[in-house]
Amino acid sequence: MHMFRKPVRNLIQALLLALAAQIGFAQDFYYPPPGEWERRAPEAVGMDSEKLAQAVQLARDNTVVEPHDMAQFIERSFGREPHFSILGPVKRREEGSGLIVRNGYVVAEWGDIEREDMTFSVAKSYLSTMAGLALDEGLIEDMTDPVKDYFPHESFNNPHNAPITWEHFLQQSSDWAGTLWGKPDWADRPHDYDPAKAIDREMHEPGTFYKYNDVRVNMLAYSLLNVWREPLDGVLRERVMDPIGASEEWEWHGYENSWVEIDGQRMQSPSGGAHWGGGFFISTLDHARFGYLFLRDGNWDGEQLVSREWVDAVQQPSSAFKRYGYMWWLNTDQEAVENAPESAFYASGAGGNYIWIDQENDLLVVMRWVPRMGEVMAAFTDAIVQL
Repeated sequence: MHMFRKPVRNLIQALLLALAAQIGFAQDFYYPPPGEWERRAPEAVGMDSEKLAQAVQLARDNTVVEPHDMAQFIERSFGREPHFSILGPVKRREEGSGLIVRNGYVVAEWGDIEREDMTFSVAKSYLSTMAGLALDEGLIEDMTDPVKDYFPHESFNNPHNAPITWEHFLQQSSDWAGTLWGKPDWADRPHDYDPAKAIDREMHEPGTFYKYNDVRVNMLAYSLLNVWREPLDGVLRERVMDPIGASEEWEWHGYENSWVEIDGQRMQSPSGGAHWGGGFFISTLDHARFGYLFLRDGNWDGEQLVSREWVDAVQQPSSAFKRYGYMWWLNTDQEAVENAPESAFYASGAGGNYIWIDQENDLLVVMRWVPRMGEVMAAFTDAIVQL
């Protein structure tokens, strides 16, 4: 397995936990059983109840659910792009919601936390986990391996695409060129929305240039599907979502034209967002369980579902863009939330969908439809009582 540089704080934490285990008082964390999650008063877990209530109100005041029609929202966001069309399912949004977990216990919530909503690019952090599980399983030997060595797709015959590694896709620095599911890479957020300029764009050596691009993310999903050779949602359900006690209601969609046949089985290549519809339809509560798994370094009640090495790896900044890891956003230089630790990391989706993970403060925040993330997350961080 490729070795990654670990943050010093993680090394210190691991040494302390190992020492504690040897002398008999290793820390026990609370893990919520399926269908329930223990609530505690803010003061019981080191939070100021008044500041927390103000932060919740700030989140509610900054919730945006218009337009309710998500096809309309998507078209407003991306309709100017060449070849725009909605290819996957969409779902109407009704209200915002959120959940705050401190030291493992729920201390605040609002809205319907059990309602499944679209989640846009938060799906990328779930997709990243599929790569991590493939690495843990040995299906991928090293994230710096060329993808073509695992999936000989015709696009990798292009000399520009041939060197692209799994890491390049995960860090959105691949500069992959091609068309997938009817969408050419250049049509995603094109320069000046001018097709001529986009088609004749400057090409970059893979790994040197960051560009947020859903066509390339979908190529990663398709490549991982060909590594796993079984539906990705089924793998995720069996290996992660069921063991953490998630509901049965979440769904991971692709597009009407992303169905393929692998080993005689028809399956859908899922999307890494909802740019053209599809993606994750999931509840705030299920998001929180997934985030809590990463808050606890991939361990769930003694079972290492995702390797600690992978949880460390997703937090390493890309050389092409320091605020992006393996499809998780980073608080590098505290640019996202100025009063939160630089080590915090988060999943982010259009419209204000977030899973915020702050291991230093043992804080987990899930928000739906709150675009002003920085200000609101700073208010939740400020509610922590500093001893």
